[in-house]
Amino acid sequence: MTQLFNSFYQQIAGNRLAPWLEILPAQINHWYKNALHGEFKDWVKNIDLLPPVEPSQVDLVNSVSVGSTATMNDGLKKKTTHHLMQLKPWRKGPYQLHGINVDTEWRSDFKWHRLAPFISDLTDRYVLDVGCGSGYHLWRMRGAGAKFVVGIDPTQLFLAQFWAVQHFIQDKDVNLLPLGIDDLPAIKGFDTVFSMGVLYHRKSPMDFLQQLKNQLVKGGELVLETLIVDGDETTVLVPEDRYAKMRNVWFIPSASALELWLKKVGFSNIRLVNIDQTTLDEQRKTDWIDTESLEDFLDPSDPTKTIEGYPAPKRAIFIANA
Repeated sequence: MTQLFNSFYQQIAGNRLAPWLEILPAQINHWYKNALHGEFKDWVKNIDLLPPVEPSQVDLVNSVSVGSTATMNDGLKKKTTHHLMQLKPWRKGPYQLHGINVDTEWRSDFKWHRLAPFISDLTDRYVLDVGCGSGYHLWRMRGAGAKFVVGIDPTQLFLAQFWAVQHFIQDKDVNLLPLGIDDLPAIKGFDTVFSMGVLYHRKSPMDFLQQLKNQLVKGGELVLETLIVDGDETTVLVPEDRYAKMRNVWFIPSASALELWLKKVGFSNIRLVNIDQTTLDEQRKTDWIDTESLEDFLDPSDPTKTIEGYPAPKRAIFIANA
């Protein structure tokens, strides 16, 4: 299994990320020997059963799409859909794979459309996405011209889902590693670092912001998307237990407080470029998930509040430079 990362090792051996090789292979070996999810091998079996269809008509600019409705006959499409369904729940997307619409819980394209007008041109950039999920935005970053794209996420189902999409697209310059930010040394090799939907899951948000900064070249760009609450620079929500039924939510700052945090860590040229209330069009139940979604997380009598009585999810996008 670990040999699947050999091509990544070979690639970075010849580029600016080469120092990472001092620790990365040992980390991947440790992951394989000690951290594999009980269902991981079953997920991989389903990926191995996907048909060997050559990539054609790949569109990463307007969507994440490969092939067309005519690529597969109905029988093969049904079989492929079955194997992809074994990788549920599909959270981030959507993906169009040879006429199969993987209609994910999140319309991640909505988020991409909100942030894309404000980020620096990604052409020829080395890009890192921290907490990338199944990698939807990795493909959009590549479509926007990024030279080399790396995503990290320790959730092994997301890795399996990424491999399933990669099976059809086959782009060696887009990669996902089963790591968390704590596993990364201070690489200082990426021109742009994205972190979307992660900050509020971190027990120490200031340390997390510093870890993001440690991955950037001097002057590199951070794209930070996260939950916020209304308030001034002293306002931070600390949920007593769960927030929107999520257990691991530690701190949700106001936009003003988050700007102060970014300054304190040493970021400059800080811009708040978007604030958006999460809607039922963007996060919802589909046939591709087996779990609850946003509608179940909100107070049925007052959708402006979560089921616990906190303000309903509102998200902000900040851009800053190291």
